[in-house]
Amino acid sequence: MTALHDSPPQTGQGHEQGQPHRGEFFAELVAARPDVALCKASLFAVRTAEDAAATHGITLAQHTILQMLDTAGPASQQALSDELRIDRSTMVRCIDALEKAGHVQRHRDPADRRAYAVHITDGGRALLGEAEREVPGTLDRTLAPLTGQERAELTRLLAKLVTGTAP
Repeated sequence: MTALHDSPPQTGQGHEQGQPHRGEFFAELVAARPDVALCKASLFAVRTAEDAAATHGITLAQHTILQMLDTAGPASQQALSDELRIDRSTMVRCIDALEKAGHVQRHRDPADRRAYAVHITDGGRALLGEAEREVPGTLDRTLAPLTGQERAELTRLLAKLVTGTAP
C-alpha cells in the first residue's frame, strides 16, 4: 500500500507515480477522510440492522420507537421525533404502521387534550422481545474487526459526536 495522500487523486488523472492503485484507493480514501469513513460505516451498520429488523416486519426506526416506549413509557409523537432524531413525517408513518399492526396505541394525553400519547401494547412488547434477540447482534457483526477496547472507544467518541458530551 502506498503512503496516504493529503487528498485523493482527482478524477481523470489516471494512475501516476505515487498515486494509489484502484484496489487501494478506497482504503486510502477512508483513512484520509473521516467523513467518508463515518458515512460508509454508518450505512453498513444501518443496512445490516434494517435487514435484521425487517425479518420481524418492522423498520429500524420502528424498532427504536418500540425500544423507547418500552423503556421510557408513553410519549407524544413530537417527543419521540425529537428524542430519537427522526423526521416528523417519518415518525407519523412509523407510528401509523405500528398502530395498524397493533404494536402501539394512541391515547389522548390527559395533560393536553389536543395531543396524543403513544403507548406500546403487549403485542409491541412481544415483537420487541423477538427483535431484541437479533437486531443488537448485527452490531457485533459490524464491529467484528474491532477489539473490545476499540469498540468502547468508538462508542464513546460516537456518543460525544451525536450528543455533544461523552457518556
